[in-house]
This record gives sequence, C-alpha cells and structure tokens, in this order.
Amino acid sequence: RMDNKLKFDFRDLAKFITKIENDRLGAEDILKDIYKENSETVVIGITGPPGAGKSSLTDRMIKEYRELGKTVGIVAVDPSSPFTGGAILGDRIRMGDHATDPGVFIRSMGSRGSLGGLAPATIDVINLMKSAGFDVLIVETVGVGQSEIDVMSIADTVLLVLVPGMGDDVQALKAGIMEIADIFVINKADKDGVERLVAEINMIINLNRHRLEWEPPVVKTIATENSGTKELMKKIS
Repeated sequence: RMDNKLKFDFRDLAKFITKIENDRLGAEDILKDIYKENSETVVIGITGPPGAGKSSLTDRMIKEYRELGKTVGIVAVDPSSPFTGGAILGDRIRMGDHATDPGVFIRSMGSRGSLGGLAPATIDVINLMKSAGFDVLIVETVGVGQSEIDVMSIADTVLLVLVPGMGDDVQALKAGIMEIADIFVINKADKDGVERLVAEINMIINLNRHRLEWEPPVVKTIATENSGTKELMKKIS
C-alpha cells in the first residue's frame, strides 16, 4: 500500500538504492531513467557527534511531519560501521514505530557498499528519493568530515545537534560544520552545562555575524521527552 503521490513502491526504491551503493557506474543509468527534477521535496540535514541523540530527534520530527500528512524519507548515513554495512540496528530500533507506516521509508547507508565514496552515493540516493516524490527527506550523518559536509551541502536546512558536557568539542567542531549549520539544536537540554554551551554557540555566531545571511537560532530540546520539538519545527519551516 502506498501514498498515491509517491512514484514507485518501497521495494523498488530499496533495490535502486542497493544498486547505487554497489555499482556506481550502473547507477547513473538508473538515475538517468527515473530522475525527475523536484523542488517540492524539503531536504533536512541532521548532523553532530555520536551520542547527541540525532535518531531520537529524527523520530520526533517524523511523527510531526506524519501528523501533517506528509510523506517522509530518511537516509541514515553511518560511515563507522564496516560489519553491518550501516547503522541498521540502532536506527531501525529507535525509529521502529514507523516500520509499518506506508508514508515513511527509512534507509541506512554504510560506506561499505559505496565504492566511489560515501558522499557521492548518498547524494545519488537523495536525488533518487526526491524523484520518488517524498514531501520531506531527512538525511542524518555522524561526524564532521569533508564527506558529511558535501552531503549536507545539498540540504535546504541543516541542523547541528550538540549536547551539554562535551567540553571543548564545540571549539573543535566550529571549523567546517559550524559554517553550514542553519539551526543549532541543543539536545538533552536537561543536562548540566546547557547554558555554557548556549553561550559558546552564541559567541561563535557573533564572531561570524558579518558573514551570515541567516542567523542560526539555538533551540533546546529533550527528544526523549518530546520537549522543544514544536519550537524546532517552527524554526525549520
């Protein structure tokens, strides 16, 4: 059963993605055949260090979008998992509520499959899912390497999820990823150190203010308790 707006069913979509991951050259032919320019799909990137609670946050956002009747595709990129070929277990368990929802498609991608590097394969998969006609695409990556920044460059809105108590990690993060963050999300905002983290982020925003077309808001959330989600959705829209 499918939402009528989507162009092909999830089983076909999964097969196409596997093809893209495993056969970079052959993938171009698939994409040529079915690629359809689609500016309707909203692409949201979610990045940040491991343990920041990105999957729990994604889970809340899926629920919000589904309540609005929107179809959602999720690409969870996990370059750190050579054995399973992706973050299948973690993400699937955390987002398990959506497994039987005909309007939600979740795919984990590991760098194992994509011979041409993770970023190009992910970008192809995002283009494929845009062609399929999802209303919203959420791309979740771990870490702050160049390939994540490449992937995030095609998102309309990038959320950088941080948690209090990371010490000097914010300073270390600020180089590349701070530049592409449209919204700073401080998750687990009930932990100690939240005000210090807000102050650090605001300092970085102030230092870069002269170069910013958009001043990133800072939103506090506790994803596990669904606190701050509505505010975050407002900022995204």
